Amino acid sequence: NFNISISKNKLTSAGAHEPRNVFSQKKHFAFTALGTAKLPIKGIDISPGLTYNSKNTAKVAVICVTSSKKEGFIVENSMQKRYGLFTAISMVVGIVIGSGIFFKATKVLANNNGDMGRSLLTVGIVGAIMLICSFVFANLASRYEKVNGVVDYAEAALGRGYAYYVAWFMTLIYYPTITSTLGWVTSQYAAILFGFPVAGMTHYWVGFGILLADGLINAYAPRLAGKLQVSATVIKLIPLILMAVAGTITGLSNGLTVEAFTAASAQIASQGSGLMGAIVAFAFAYEGWIIATSINSELHNAKKNLPLALSLGALIVVVIYMAYFVGLTGSMSTAEMMAAGDMLPEKAFGNLFGPAAGTIVFVFIVISCLGTTNGLMMGCARGAYSLGVRGEGIAPRFFARVDKKTDMATNSAWFGIIIALLWYSYWHFFFIHGMGPSFFNWEPDELPIITLYAGYIPMFISVMVHSKGNKPLMRYILPVVAILGCCFMVYCAFVAYGIQALYYLGFFALVMAVGALVRITQSRQK
Repeated sequence: NFNISISKNKLTSAGAHEPRNVFSQKKHFAFTALGTAKLPIKGIDISPGLTYNSKNTAKVAVICVTSSKKEGFIVENSMQKRYGLFTAISMVVGIVIGSGIFFKATKVLANNNGDMGRSLLTVGIVGAIMLICSFVFANLASRYEKVNGVVDYAEAALGRGYAYYVAWFMTLIYYPTITSTLGWVTSQYAAILFGFPVAGMTHYWVGFGILLADGLINAYAPRLAGKLQVSATVIKLIPLILMAVAGTITGLSNGLTVEAFTAASAQIASQGSGLMGAIVAFAFAYEGWIIATSINSELHNAKKNLPLALSLGALIVVVIYMAYFVGLTGSMSTAEMMAAGDMLPEKAFGNLFGPAAGTIVFVFIVISCLGTTNGLMMGCARGAYSLGVRGEGIAPRFFARVDKKTDMATNSAWFGIIIALLWYSYWHFFFIHGMGPSFFNWEPDELPIITLYAGYIPMFISVMVHSKGNKPLMRYILPVVAILGCCFMVYCAFVAYGIQALYYLGFFALVMAVGALVRITQSRQK
């Protein structure tokens, strides 16, 4: 038991009573380094493995031991507050706006039989679900701040057990699958730009290098990763805003915009399943915003800034997406858009601004994808850390450790890099090239939304049950609408993928069973 007096952040006195090793007790404690001082130590361990005998006087590290708000957490040199509101908004906008808006646009149009009205409806429906879910999480973010937002909210809503399984899923499936997807797609657009074969081994190794480089930046230069995120977000908005403005003006003058909204209207009633498939396809273009909550413990004034970032970021994304789709109608007909495939951005910008612009836009797309990959890797790098600081998962103290030089959970970052690279190899060899059995060839960028949105539902129910101080809008209306939106997303995934969705759920069950075994084994050891 320590008695420590502090005045104006300076140690004035310290002493030890009832000598014992505080680290042998059952509770975990949070440690905050205060500095160094010469203390008379009476047979007490100041840190694990460092014991001072009575009557000795030594210069030692002074540690404040608390168990108030951090009880149950292992916090060894916890990461500093280094990010501001603009970085948080850039996380939301920069992670969401990446490759999806470019390479999913033709898939949305194809599912909707070229009907631009239905395609905009698709963008609006998925955007509305994202907005409402982000508003509910923004409410949670204003009240809870520990380590890794969505895991914190799961713990506050349903306890440490539920939080563990959410963190396990996010760390082993959600973070790395979409991160690896962006690595592959970034390499795909680089292949188009520089002329090497798409889906070949050069493509594979370029994407591998992109993921590895991004991971190393996040592991050893987290501040640089934050600055890159802000810069890439600003750069990637340039072509989208340009197409939205110039394309809309051109389309209204040449009549293509009006034609796009009327040409296929007669086929709306017969394409219900197409709309479902389009919604699931475009859900990827909206995915990743929840990863912005992974930096909440490193965000200045997180209870104020994170809710603002979630709300404003989501609104910015929805407006830009819908404006971009409308802008595309000024460059070509919807039939030409569907025929363009992955070359749609080049052809659209080339038609509006000339052939050179079509090539230049791919430079912006590559930068956009790099920025998104970086943002996703920021979440990926912190996955094992969110488990470790709770004393959960594999080797919790190892993954909870923060490097003093980099002020980053480097061990956790390396774990995230390795898992992302494994999923990247799965994407390239199994999903793209069809190696392996059919039940292990499901689409990893879209199907995990089934369990992601299903996992949100109990948390939203908990908000309604426990948020007694909230007004009806925040306590009941928004959570209910968010639950309906989540159910709708899960339904759309099953309609669109059928048996593949069941294959994914089988794999998900296996991963979670391994997680349960790890937790049970760890509990017995304790």
